[in-house]
Amino acid sequence: MDRASLADFLRRRREALRPDDVGLPPGVRRRTAGLRREEVAALTGMSADYYARLEQQRGPQPSEQVLTALARGLRLSLDERDHLFRIAGHGTPSRARRSEHVPPGVVRVLDRLFDTPAQVVTDLGVTVLQNRLAVALLGDQTAYEGPARSAFHRWFTADPRERALRAEAEHAAQSRAWAADLRAATSRGVPGAQALVERLLAESAEFAEVWARHEVATHTGQRKTLVHPELGAVDLDCQVLHTEDRGLRLLVFTATPGTPDAERLELLAVVGNQFSS
Repeated sequence: MDRASLADFLRRRREALRPDDVGLPPGVRRRTAGLRREEVAALTGMSADYYARLEQQRGPQPSEQVLTALARGLRLSLDERDHLFRIAGHGTPSRARRSEHVPPGVVRVLDRLFDTPAQVVTDLGVTVLQNRLAVALLGDQTAYEGPARSAFHRWFTADPRERALRAEAEHAAQSRAWAADLRAATSRGVPGAQALVERLLAESAEFAEVWARHEVATHTGQRKTLVHPELGAVDLDCQVLHTEDRGLRLLVFTATPGTPDAERLELLAVVGNQFSS
């Protein structure tokens, strides 16, 4: 770990950003160039004291999870992300076709979607980034570990939280759609897809049944009914935008203007995250 280089790199990347680069208001009386340390800490989900110690060459070696959060919060390119990992004493993450690194342009789009739920997921159903309203609507889907990181796994192993998000009348259609999506992923040779299929075949009779249909289709968006514990059922359109390598998807949830569903979405900011334990 090169503490001096790490501290200098973090400081310079922080100072190179402006509040509007990360979806923050400009504010007044800014005495520091770029972002404040506490703003970077908030963007990366760590304490301001911990981040300050990294910039002051006093912190412990950051974990790979911390570095990944810093790369996203500081809007690093892949080259910059790899440099960050090296100077922090870690090997660089794989640049395989299905990397979970969210490109800075996608992060900027997400930052500007302040009035509609949106999140970034992999083609194996792993949520890697959510905006505030997506967390309020769907719960924090980035907090899962192990196989449960995949929404496919949570759905077919009957995770009650995952099942409760969808209207019961849509459960059968959802199962078929996700099995077809997962088959498309295995056909494309997505790393980890076949292992996930084998795990689900062993753990879920429902998955085995829909998998046997041999349906294949990449998820491109649909109208769906999501169920919120406070707001009830909300009919939404889910638009899906793919990154250039098609390894990540930006999901944007919108409601028809002027409808009760649009009003319910507006209430999300007031209701907040009802999924916290």
